Amino acid sequence: CRPFFMIDFSYKQWLVSKVENYLFNIPYKINHHQIFLLFANIICQMRYLLFFLLPAIGFGQSGIIQGTVNDKFSNEAISFANVLVLGTDKGATTNLDGNYRVEGLEPGVYNVRASFVGFQEVILYEIQVYNNKPVQVDFQLEKASLDLEEVVVKASPFRKTEESPVSLRSIGVSEIRRNPGANRDISRVIQSLPGVTSTASFRNDLIIRGGAPNENRFYLDDVEVPNINHFSTQGASGGPVGLINVDFIREVDFYSGAFPANRGNALSSVFNFKQKDGRTDRLGVSAIVGASDFGATLQGPVGEKGNFILSSRRSYLQFLFKALDLPFLPIYNDFQAKLKFKLDEKSEIYFLGLGAIDNFELNLEANETEEQQYILDALPVNNQWNYTNGLVYKRYQENGYLTFVLSRNMLNNEATKYLRNDDTDPENLILNYKSQEIENKFRVEKTSRFDNYKVNFGAGYEYVKYNNSTFNRIYTSSGPETVDYFSDLDFSKYYFFGQLSRKWMEDRLTISVGLRYDGNSYSSEMSNPFQHFSPRASLAFALSNSFSINFNSGVYYQLPPYTVLGYKEDGVLVNKNLGADYIRNDQVVAGLEWNTASASKFTLEGYWKRYYNYPFLLRDSISLANLGGDFGIIGNEPATFNNDGRSYGLELLFQQRLFKGFYGIASYTLGRSEFQDSDGNYLPSSWDSRHIANLTLGKQFGKNWEIGIALRYQSALPITPFDANQSSLVSNWDRNAAGLRNFSLLNSERGDAINTVDLRIDKKWFLKNLSINLYLDIENLTGNAVGNEQLILDRDLDMDGRPIGTGTIINPDDPQDLWRYKLKTINDATGTILPTIGVVLEY
Repeated sequence: CRPFFMIDFSYKQWLVSKVENYLFNIPYKINHHQIFLLFANIICQMRYLLFFLLPAIGFGQSGIIQGTVNDKFSNEAISFANVLVLGTDKGATTNLDGNYRVEGLEPGVYNVRASFVGFQEVILYEIQVYNNKPVQVDFQLEKASLDLEEVVVKASPFRKTEESPVSLRSIGVSEIRRNPGANRDISRVIQSLPGVTSTASFRNDLIIRGGAPNENRFYLDDVEVPNINHFSTQGASGGPVGLINVDFIREVDFYSGAFPANRGNALSSVFNFKQKDGRTDRLGVSAIVGASDFGATLQGPVGEKGNFILSSRRSYLQFLFKALDLPFLPIYNDFQAKLKFKLDEKSEIYFLGLGAIDNFELNLEANETEEQQYILDALPVNNQWNYTNGLVYKRYQENGYLTFVLSRNMLNNEATKYLRNDDTDPENLILNYKSQEIENKFRVEKTSRFDNYKVNFGAGYEYVKYNNSTFNRIYTSSGPETVDYFSDLDFSKYYFFGQLSRKWMEDRLTISVGLRYDGNSYSSEMSNPFQHFSPRASLAFALSNSFSINFNSGVYYQLPPYTVLGYKEDGVLVNKNLGADYIRNDQVVAGLEWNTASASKFTLEGYWKRYYNYPFLLRDSISLANLGGDFGIIGNEPATFNNDGRSYGLELLFQQRLFKGFYGIASYTLGRSEFQDSDGNYLPSSWDSRHIANLTLGKQFGKNWEIGIALRYQSALPITPFDANQSSLVSNWDRNAAGLRNFSLLNSERGDAINTVDLRIDKKWFLKNLSINLYLDIENLTGNAVGNEQLILDRDLDMDGRPIGTGTIINPDDPQDLWRYKLKTINDATGTILPTIGVVLEY
């Protein structure tokens, strides 16, 4: 077999024409041949790579699991604890320093259990064992009740805390890596869980239990990170590509409700990303090449007490998009780092960093079709960068530990747009936007365990700076308008919290109560933290060893986006004078949980959420809760703060941990999400998907083969129809280059249902000093097309049938302010199959 690029061109064309008819369902506006040539070339190059590497397979097939077992609260070593690799006869006992080492394991995936009398046992699932490096697996055991000191308490295979006995899902790194269609992106993995609504297939917006995308909060090893996606929407949280490197992740705790008191400013979800530490034995390198980017990770020891792990990633998606004649070229870079030192047996300190540089350029040469010209006219040139740096110090004491967190994060967002984007004459400037958000944060908290009691309390302070320079020619229902202002804002935020939990009846009954107070210096309405009191309470009662009833109720507050708080007119903070206040959300969640003997569980949960004080945008007469699922900026306009909403539903989940090579998740959600319109009537929100069903199944085979499949069905989301009469006005189209929605008919129609099938196949090889993971990930295997109707210019055509001109005016005899373009409607559905071929190398 010769390299693909050496094959005769005519043979290539014949091969493409034969194969593409069977494999691809790609719309005419994308170049079939270039897609096939790209992936065929990748496959052939990988064949040659493996040809040279395969002879080395078979050297050294012995894996090692090592680590420590410590008390979770005091960090004291637990001597003589038992560590067992489940499904094998291999295990170990910890020494006087709490260290253990299990050798002689075949490379593969294992579940590992640690236990000791008087403590609750812990099982860590799906630990990938290599033969070219030891795997570090550390356990933190929690003491059981005093009257159970002589008993090892059996652990549930699923994480549940006193504060959050419902709406908490733990996701391991193996689940993220292997999820079909997710491409190692945590935001896409979450979409297989109940209560999570999807938007467009290329977006990572998190719509949790009917809430808007700006209602989510993310923590990376106790450090808050404002956003976890590239090309993020300012004022929300979504974007098309995940930012966090999965190779850093040990586990993710996903709260869709029942938020603990130390996690504030969230209404729909909280994510706790737990990162692994760097290697302590030697320097290690891993690299990944996928369909859109390539990256590398470096880790190793720093002296005797420290370790580090850092990574960088660069996209080459822009080359693929240019080859496919797409009119936009996304370019992204990101970095991630963690440096940790163990100062002594009772204290540790670590630094972490996360950042991205995102550039969104236009491909002005791709202007042959109506769709290409429409995109070129509508999209701005966008440049964005952001970073988060954090320093965390932990001091362990006899019955607990202190945590100090100092961090800083910054977002810089710029966008420029000219009329038709090919003329930079200042007279044709439509948009010139520059904005920065800066937060400096400090938090201290204490966590302790006393017999059956668990206590957590603390306080925090944040100093915020925000600036915004906006020049924007827009069209509103009252006519053309130019927004031109500069805003420079700084203020302080402060809060304190506490949570008390206790167990009764030999740990069968657990009750937790918490409180939180939030305030800031932005306005007198928000300055008093006692006016924003957030009580919460949880209860869990075990009817048997495997069946329990769980409940939580709470009041939660969230600050509106800085784009809303910082909007100015004539040098005045408009929304401050309109009564800007915290958004309030009251929640009640109740559920049943049944854990089986085969590492699986069934849960049934019902939730009810009630919103108050949501920003209502006056220019478009729409609640901010309906926005955030698209690119750009939301909230940069006048608003009142009297909009209410509600969301409620029922969720059913079955989850199977890895058991005899099988794993899977099946979920169903029946829910509703509604917010008020300008007349105070409750209408379906933009996230009102009534039915969501997911099924993810996987099987691990011999010789390190693995296959997984994911099926998803989601009923159609509401959409607001266009106002064709207003949209066709030349004064509107030249400013917006897109149709104007008729918000008097807010969400009165629905789009297409989402019905997708994703497939992933993995094959792994374990060499003496190198492991290889080759994978094929196919998103939207059935080519299901989901899209919406769009208004575009109905242009004249040249002799070759290509659209020409800047648009046809259909009434040139009317006064100029009544001129209208000739428009037509297209559907933007594509139904593209998205195959990804990737290779992960770990040294």
